[in-house]
Amino acid sequence: MKSFKILVLIAVLAGAAGGLALWWRHQALHPSTDDAYVGANVLTVAARVGGRVAAVEVQEHELVHRGQVLLRLQDDILRAELGAAQAAFEQAAQTAGAGAAQVAAAEAQLAQANAVLEQAQTAFDRAEALYSRGDLAQAALDNARTTRDGALAARDAAAAALKAAQDQLGAQGTENAAVRAAMARLEQARIALDDAVLRSPVNGWVANLSLRPGAMVAAGQPLFSIIEDGDWWVDANFKETDIARLRPGQPATVTIDMYPGMVLKGRVESIGAGSGAVFSLLPPQNATGNWVKVTQRFPVRIALEAGSGDAAMPLRVGASSTVTVDTTATPAP
Repeated sequence: MKSFKILVLIAVLAGAAGGLALWWRHQALHPSTDDAYVGANVLTVAARVGGRVAAVEVQEHELVHRGQVLLRLQDDILRAELGAAQAAFEQAAQTAGAGAAQVAAAEAQLAQANAVLEQAQTAFDRAEALYSRGDLAQAALDNARTTRDGALAARDAAAAALKAAQDQLGAQGTENAAVRAAMARLEQARIALDDAVLRSPVNGWVANLSLRPGAMVAAGQPLFSIIEDGDWWVDANFKETDIARLRPGQPATVTIDMYPGMVLKGRVESIGAGSGAVFSLLPPQNATGNWVKVTQRFPVRIALEAGSGDAAMPLRVGASSTVTVDTTATPAP
């Protein structure tokens, strides 16, 4: 009887040792961690212009679509600024038109001065020929020279006036610098007016919304968030003793604490280059006299496969989960 009990005890111990060995082997080939949380892209909504909130068109936790109106700002000041910019543009265009008219007048004066100079030069040449034959007095030749020189001076003055008018005008039409500057200010005013209506950049769920009509917001001020309905992943923090067996592309299974029995499929997407402690607000100072070795954890991102979940049980950012990686499988490319 005593020997039988010993044999039973040995059998139990052997079974326990075998079970422990199998469990250890499974853990070595399928590292797991429950220090894992569901993640997604979270966009911060902010206005590009400041103002008072006129209407909030969405509610907390509401599903919104790309292009859907989220909120509206009062735009009376922006409309007034647009009107002022429009008036400034029209004034710049009128000024450029007046400058073009001045250039045209200066060109006409130059053409007239050239015609007068041509006539004076012809009269001087004739007088000089007559004087050389003795048929014209010196005084008449001097008068012709004076007239020619005066016409030449008038031509030079008209050319200088044309150059000044052209320099003052610059390029013509929409290429004019003053007109282009006014056009830029007008476009800025139009963009600012459009920015008074905030639209959703992606499909997703509204989160952290406490904004109400009448509130004043500043340009660039974070207002609320949108959790994008796109790629989902799990950030799993594995022990450093497991990292050597993990490779990108290895398959993984994910269970979500909030949905018991639901199993998601995924794959290892990337392995962090630094432990979580390195990026904490107060990194540990290990070069101290009372150092205690602590096993570090490294973030491993698990990309979830599309369609592996249940539409009736939507994922939520920050949900606790458990990740198990199969290191025996061939990593997917």
